[in-house]
Amino acid sequence: MKSFAAFIATTLLAGAVHAATPNPDAAQIKAAHDLLAAMQAEKMMRMTAGMSKYASPEQRKQVMDKVIKLQPEFVYSKLATPVAKLLSTETSLEMTKFYQSSYGKKILQDTYNSGAQLYPSTPKPTPAEQAELKKPAYIKADKEFKANEQAIHHETFVLLKEVINGK
Repeated sequence: MKSFAAFIATTLLAGAVHAATPNPDAAQIKAAHDLLAAMQAEKMMRMTAGMSKYASPEQRKQVMDKVIKLQPEFVYSKLATPVAKLLSTETSLEMTKFYQSSYGKKILQDTYNSGAQLYPSTPKPTPAEQAELKKPAYIKADKEFKANEQAIHHETFVLLKEVINGK
């Protein structure tokens, strides 16, 4: 039983290591904002709203109408601080660079514009793009980003609830 408790404590502490800082500075917030813009986070917000469950089709339509009317800058600025708490500045900068690259844009296109897929596939990178994906800075940033991706989606859902409730 003690080993199980130690395992749980270690797992929880390991998850906390990924947080960049509880009080991000202006540079971290700016880097997170730029990452959200590069990721087209307004589309992630629409996906979150579209995948959520609603009491009725009318309620779904009302929420989607609100979300579609949101300015992208509103989404970026509202999510920047929570995302900055999750990711280091270096990760935000490296992932911004990735999502602005030709391969990153292909990934975004596939993520936001593809239909439902039984077996999701990712676009194949060119040899030049593969070389970029093998750089240590990208590998480190991608690992940190993936470790926090669910938390980023959770923050998007929290913002969606605020928008629905008119806050």
